[in-house]
Amino acid sequence: MAENWTPDSWRSKPIVQMPDYPDKEALADVERRLASYPPLVFAGEARKLKAQLADVAEGRGFLLQGGDCAESFAEHHPDHIRDFFRVFLQMSVVLTYGAKRPVVKVGRIAGQFAKPRSSDFETKDGVELPSYRGDNVNDIAFTPESRTPDPHRQLMAYRQSAATLNLLRAFAQGGFANLDHVHQWMLGFVKDSPQGQSYQELADRISEALEFMRACGIDPDSAPQLRSTDFFTSHEGLLLGYEEALTRVDSTTGEHYATSGHMIWIGDRTRQPDHAHIEFARGVKNPIGLKCGPSLSPDGLLELIDLLNPENEPGRLTLIARFGADKVFDHLPQLIRAVEREGRKVVWSCDPMHGNTVTANGYKTRPFERVMQEVDAFFAVHRAEGSHAGGVHVEMTGRNVTECTGGAHQLSAEDLGDRYHTHCDPRLNADQSIELAFRIAENLRKEAEKEAAQ
Repeated sequence: MAENWTPDSWRSKPIVQMPDYPDKEALADVERRLASYPPLVFAGEARKLKAQLADVAEGRGFLLQGGDCAESFAEHHPDHIRDFFRVFLQMSVVLTYGAKRPVVKVGRIAGQFAKPRSSDFETKDGVELPSYRGDNVNDIAFTPESRTPDPHRQLMAYRQSAATLNLLRAFAQGGFANLDHVHQWMLGFVKDSPQGQSYQELADRISEALEFMRACGIDPDSAPQLRSTDFFTSHEGLLLGYEEALTRVDSTTGEHYATSGHMIWIGDRTRQPDHAHIEFARGVKNPIGLKCGPSLSPDGLLELIDLLNPENEPGRLTLIARFGADKVFDHLPQLIRAVEREGRKVVWSCDPMHGNTVTANGYKTRPFERVMQEVDAFFAVHRAEGSHAGGVHVEMTGRNVTECTGGAHQLSAEDLGDRYHTHCDPRLNADQSIELAFRIAENLRKEAEKEAAQ
């Protein structure tokens, strides 16, 4: 166990980005009830993810992490989960086939309900109310009743996470992920797009390869890895009372695991080394993500790595770089050099979404070309530094939304209002997600060519 750590030791530390619950007794009662509920995920699953991420840290794999900005109680529909999973599988196939590396699949799902905000309050027409902080805290409707933090919403978040996990496990292990179905994962509205055509060509090649393997006596019935896949869940570990309540001691190791998800990450706003979120995360044995923004110095990063991964365990810590397309070259190289100099084992992942948010036509959006530019810059820096670009972390959906401008269909600011459904930040739609996957695969091929030439 981490030195002087307990699941509740975070409560003695300063804390930011936590809602102010008016009914403290109700909050304590909800946390007691959650502590009596079954775990959502299991320690062995988290260890399996950590082992796969250890391979990524050594350059033997790639992390694909993506999903909703903030999950919604109102949109908890099996079709939405299925369509997200289909696009995620498509992205994974593109990356695996193009880069010739295994892809570790981690969704921002089954727990991504809480959001940090730049301000505690929001003002509309002269009325000031608490900011919306995610469906497990308050409601997006702009009324005093809806915006009052309600601890009972955490119970709904738990139940929705459990139901979502149940469906995801069925999809991943029950035949939906069978590579024989690689053509069937295509969503109708993507089929006739440029990305849909590129994917169909790739799927044809995979089907041909499967037919050859069948002729050799290898098929999905004899090779389980062809008919199922590992799929893990993650979310920002923001609401620490909820995380503490779902922390369990693993019976096989005696170590503490957060059982709310396989991986939890710490946001750029809550990574103060002497604050509560770092304190909680340092003691659980799950894989941990750390968002790294422009304000993080090399020395500050090394201090956080010492706190979160003092044993330098590969797969334990994923550094999620989020700078903005025009700031990658100013900040990322010095962080990589510090980590390499000290011999720290980390996964480097790129979040090309959060540093590229703008407002257009009254909507918060992300220009797709800037998302692509940040990904390209991330890979270029790693090629120059001789380090491994290990992953990507995106906000995306399987729905045909119009939230990010650009892409093959050249969505404009005027198109944003057509299908703008997000509760918080804009997401890539399925078409844009697949286009991004092809760009990442091309970058991974360049990385492999450079390694082969050395």
